[in-house]
Amino acid sequence: MPTVEEDTTITAAALSDPDAQPLTDAQLGAMVPMKTLRGRPRTANPKRLVSVRYSPEVITYFKSTGDGWQARMDGVLREYVAQQTRHSS
Repeated sequence: MPTVEEDTTITAAALSDPDAQPLTDAQLGAMVPMKTLRGRPRTANPKRLVSVRYSPEVITYFKSTGDGWQARMDGVLREYVAQQTRHSS
């Protein structure tokens, strides 16, 4: 640990550096814990993880469409559900 004199010298040197000024009360108040900034924003309708078996040709086709193939599969299934819902109404 630095002595009181060393701490005073270190603090004075830090305060004299224009690129390393202490944060203001406003800056400190605006800070947000890092864990609240991580990951995707929460959605009102989150997807659920399930285990499903599909035919190899279905998987091969969707994978061949490139990145986002799982989302495209979800879109196709959602469209099917919407059509079925409209037909049964």
